[in-house]
Amino acid sequence: MNFPFYIARRYLFSKKSTHVINLISGISAVGVAVATMALVVTLSVFNGFHDLVASFLTAFDPQIEVVPAQGKTAPADDPVLAKIRALPEVDVATESVEDQALAVYGDNQAMVLVKGVDDNFSQLTHINDILYGEGDFSLHAANLQYGTVGIRLADQLGMSADWPGNLYVYAPRREGQLDMMNPTEGFVVDSLISPGVVFSVRNGRYDRDYILTSIGFARSLFDCQGMLSQLEIRLKPGSDLDAVKAEMREIAGSKYYVLDRMEQQADTFKIMKIEKFIAYIFLTFILAVACFNIIGSLSMLIIDKKEDVVTLRNMGATDKQITRIFLFEGRMISAIGAVAGIALGLLLCWLQQEFGLVALGESSGSFVVDAYPVSVHPEDIVIVFLTVVAVGFASVWYPVRYFAKRLL
Repeated sequence: MNFPFYIARRYLFSKKSTHVINLISGISAVGVAVATMALVVTLSVFNGFHDLVASFLTAFDPQIEVVPAQGKTAPADDPVLAKIRALPEVDVATESVEDQALAVYGDNQAMVLVKGVDDNFSQLTHINDILYGEGDFSLHAANLQYGTVGIRLADQLGMSADWPGNLYVYAPRREGQLDMMNPTEGFVVDSLISPGVVFSVRNGRYDRDYILTSIGFARSLFDCQGMLSQLEIRLKPGSDLDAVKAEMREIAGSKYYVLDRMEQQADTFKIMKIEKFIAYIFLTFILAVACFNIIGSLSMLIIDKKEDVVTLRNMGATDKQITRIFLFEGRMISAIGAVAGIALGLLLCWLQQEFGLVALGESSGSFVVDAYPVSVHPEDIVIVFLTVVAVGFASVWYPVRYFAKRLL
């Protein structure tokens, strides 16, 4: 039997001569539990937003994207790209050309990103799941060139889903000098018509900026025949994404970057991770403050048990064993608070997932989701538990040794 642990357990649950010690011990455990619960809930909310953003990207971003390491474009017939396309795990591969341009519709204009794609783009992504309107996703028909715009861009340009007339797109010429006497000569101008639909990824970067059209239109507009900006790839079902990506990177060498969906949006997810880490640090400081209550309860317990300490010494207990009794007492308070806080945090997360107790806005439909999204990740629960235990153990070690030497 662990003698110090046995005595500490008896002290924790037994009635003290001074009732306030029991009260302070209870308050200490509650303080640790509340801080732990806040850690669990806050980290789970950040996870919820992370997963929500990731779910929006899957409808538009390719599973794997191969982009030039230098410059904006690369030859479409590059042997390296051909070797990547030929991998047995590749199901769909489509070329795309993307660059900035000026879009003009009626009296409205906006800077946009024109993305020209192959005819198999709908097989590559879930574009058909995010279309709104009466038409279908089309890139071209005979000599007609269609442009599918983001829903916020359509609103900015004063368009409906089935907008009439032409959308004019201006791109600067790649060669020659701009003649200020006739500045329009410095631009390539072409026009698009509506396929009867707009898309909504529910992400401002896409819905506000992008126009989807045929790759032939984009190559003509940006004067890059035979070139591509990205090679976008979807793998066959059941393929090992990490293994295929590693193989592609070996083939690409330093000439191309091979990016999965998360890496394509690295800046967005990096910011979210930083925000989550900062929240974790702040809440850990709050947890450390809550642990000061444990120090108070232990110091009062040491004073209350001075007579018991004399008895234990007469029974042969060493000063080290007596000190460990009170260390175990503080650690048990921390552990109880950690377990209770994690249980309460998980309960709150479940209630939020099931019933949406905390709403994002007063009116339904004001946001993408009506309530704060929550996603519990097991690794976060482990980190929270270890953090609480570590902070609790560290906060009582020095004070207990100090008071034990002074008062016992």
